[in-house]
Amino acid sequence: MDRMVNKFELAKAELVATPSLVVDLPTVEKNLNRLHGYAAEHGLNVRPHTKTHKSRYFAELQVDHGSYGLTVAKVGEAEVMAHVSNDILIAYPAIDPERRRRAAELARECTVRVAVDSQYGVTALAAAAEKAGSTIGILVDLNVDSNRTGVATPADALQLAQQVSQAGKSLRLDGIFFYPGQIWAPADQQGESLQAVDALLAETIALWESHGLTAGIVSGGSTPTAYQSHLVRLQTEIRPGTYLFNDMNTVRAGYCELDECAAAVICTVVSTAVPGKCVIDAGSKTLTSDRNVLHPDSGHGHVIEYPQARVVRLSEEHGEVDFAGCDALPRIGDRVTLIPNHICPCVNLQDRFYLQTPETIQTLDVDARGMLS
Repeated sequence: MDRMVNKFELAKAELVATPSLVVDLPTVEKNLNRLHGYAAEHGLNVRPHTKTHKSRYFAELQVDHGSYGLTVAKVGEAEVMAHVSNDILIAYPAIDPERRRRAAELARECTVRVAVDSQYGVTALAAAAEKAGSTIGILVDLNVDSNRTGVATPADALQLAQQVSQAGKSLRLDGIFFYPGQIWAPADQQGESLQAVDALLAETIALWESHGLTAGIVSGGSTPTAYQSHLVRLQTEIRPGTYLFNDMNTVRAGYCELDECAAAVICTVVSTAVPGKCVIDAGSKTLTSDRNVLHPDSGHGHVIEYPQARVVRLSEEHGEVDFAGCDALPRIGDRVTLIPNHICPCVNLQDRFYLQTPETIQTLDVDARGMLS
């Protein structure tokens, strides 16, 4: 715990305006090296999801460490990240007319792939690409029991793949997309679930091949399953996002240590008027209202200096911290360091963040902040 306190002491001492998001570069480098070392060992490509950092700076770091492409959710993010990589996967249904128009226009400048799970999506993207004079790569989204998006069966995946392959020059069938987002078991207990995913992929790929179609890319993965990805033998690339910074979701689930969290929010105590608690200047507009995935009653993050404290309630600008389990309370004006439950939406709420090394602090913009279309 002392190491975590010391890691962000420089930012606290610099008197940056609070609440402020601070990212520790040495920890980011450690997380990058770990993931790319694992991927290289198992022959996997890395296409990280940039929704976590929304930053060209961190995307460039990921590419420099060996990521061969980038993943985004929306076309606005794609337009930003295309300045870093010429191979972009939009891992979200591009259904809105404006979104698919912009995706098709971007595909004139770089490789753009889109995950699709409907005949409507295929038809709409084909029309947009034909009008723009471009070609969009298609990954057929297969539901592997996450039950969010994705076609239900291998037969449904084949039907979409055939529609794509018959669309002419506007579309290119590149492979299969899947997301095992339902898997939050401890890493050493994920084998059965991931093997079931692998079996479904095998059935789908075999069916495609029997009809003369190939899946050159099999794109999957998540941060919770990242270091068990080799159990899905048929995937070719992984798309983790949170791994870069980590958060209390990944800590409490056992996927990383607290010291592997690279991002924290520096807050100021603004009130101690209510006995046994304090109010910090970070509410839902800073931390979001996300509960911890596996421990929803653990509060809205972790206060490093007071490990037994609980962030019990958030309003827009107020974070209420209960110190009933602590030996001491902070004073008004003190600064505390908080690791959020879910770092991705926290980043999107910031215009900029502070990047710290052991010697320096600099500000960087959140380049794709608020780009939701």
